[in-house]
Amino acid sequence: MYKNKKVVVVLPAYNAALTLEQTYKEIPMNIVDEVILCDDASSDNTVEVGKALGIQHIIQHEKNKGYGGNQKSLYNKALDVGGDIVIMLHPDYQYTPKLIPAMVNIIGDELYPVVLGSRILGNGALKGGMPIYKYIANRFLTFTQNLLVNHKLSEYHTGYRAFSREVLEGINFNANDDDFVFDNEMLSQIIFAGYGIGEVTCPTKYFEEASSINFRRSAKYGMGVLRVSMGHRLQKMGLLKLKIYEKPQL
Repeated sequence: MYKNKKVVVVLPAYNAALTLEQTYKEIPMNIVDEVILCDDASSDNTVEVGKALGIQHIIQHEKNKGYGGNQKSLYNKALDVGGDIVIMLHPDYQYTPKLIPAMVNIIGDELYPVVLGSRILGNGALKGGMPIYKYIANRFLTFTQNLLVNHKLSEYHTGYRAFSREVLEGINFNANDDDFVFDNEMLSQIIFAGYGIGEVTCPTKYFEEASSINFRRSAKYGMGVLRVSMGHRLQKMGLLKLKIYEKPQL
């Protein structure tokens, strides 16, 4: 608990057996109350590794639901178990669990209800081995998104995120896409609803076992990101009425 707030870490997993243990063992359990793993129909033994580690809650998708579908299962479960501060951490060890206390502190002390671990602040992305084409795409997309949604973030594409319960209950994340564009839809919803977003500098690691999408899927993702941001702008102007910006049914 942090100031009587329950802290839950959620792990969206797909073929993460080789890195799950290393990630899990660095989670600061002195501040984290519960951990939830969702295995998205992996072909390896991710679930068995999770059970051996003693992870409290393990969700197993019989069919692959996609990165967004995985997160939907995790956030719904986190709310069900009473999470007040929910941190999404990739179990591929690309992001360090050691930033969890800082992210919890920011939300728990009500500085910001959302915190992103930014790879761009402090040049962490290139130092950590991010491919140059992904770095350039990240900078271009982030610049364009900031213009379209009238906000300012160092990046919209990090997978390291923390949310207050209020935010997860206040946005319609279950209406989002089941693929990678889910992350951008979620940030768009958060900005549209007027929640503040804090950022912390986050080192990252690119290595063989870390998950990464190929160029073709990256291009598809980039087009999806631009679609989301344009939809956000048109919704704000009253020219569209998109379901993702509707209040969720509680």
